[in-house]
Amino acid sequence: MDGITEIRAGVHLVHGSDTNWVILTEGDAVTLVDTGYPGDRDRLLASLAAVGRRPEDLAAILITHAHADHLGSARYLGETHDVPVLMHPLEVPHARREMLQQISPGTILANSWRPGVLPWALRVLRVGGLKDVSVPQAAKFPEPLDVPGRPVPVHTPGHTDGHCAYHLPEAGVLITGDALISAHPTSRTRGPQLLPRMFHHDWAGAVAALDDLGGLDADVLLPGHGPAHHGSAAEAVERARPA
Repeated sequence: MDGITEIRAGVHLVHGSDTNWVILTEGDAVTLVDTGYPGDRDRLLASLAAVGRRPEDLAAILITHAHADHLGSARYLGETHDVPVLMHPLEVPHARREMLQQISPGTILANSWRPGVLPWALRVLRVGGLKDVSVPQAAKFPEPLDVPGRPVPVHTPGHTDGHCAYHLPEAGVLITGDALISAHPTSRTRGPQLLPRMFHHDWAGAVAALDDLGGLDADVLLPGHGPAHHGSAAEAVERARPA
């Protein structure tokens, strides 16, 4: 299947519609980190099949943050296959849509003159970016988190209040979500970076969260947008830090 890369044994990065998700396998069980847009569902299910797993094998769905491009199929999978949808406690009300910390249509319109913004916005509409992706069953993850892949949550508030990265210490992998990315259709640059400022709920917090990522022991970063970055977390953070 195109767009799926085995990063380490049991760790797969999958590219969807301008966004990524990660499949962690351990024996027959699976942890899914994020779920793409609603329109990515067929690709999401195909990616599970490509690594020899079924939705019925899911032990947990972990969410980095509750934006539509990461939460798209979480409710469907959770309800259909009785899978817990877990995230940082501060992100639970966001996923339930008791509140919203996501770029508004007005902000997108105001920035439509910027390179790449309008084509990206049109793709968002096509893949269901404005659909209801609320997850009523969203729950906070237990501590310690004991799911396939053994990810360790790293709270990185800024992009949203409850944004969380996931560190895989044994594999030397860091799933960064949108706390640090490597490319985006609205960005002119490639390599480790922050999303453009308009996407962050708290810009100062997003910048500060880089410090929490830079001290982790990882030599591969799996971002929410863009390709995997091979290099230390500290090096990636220094490249991403705004001047």
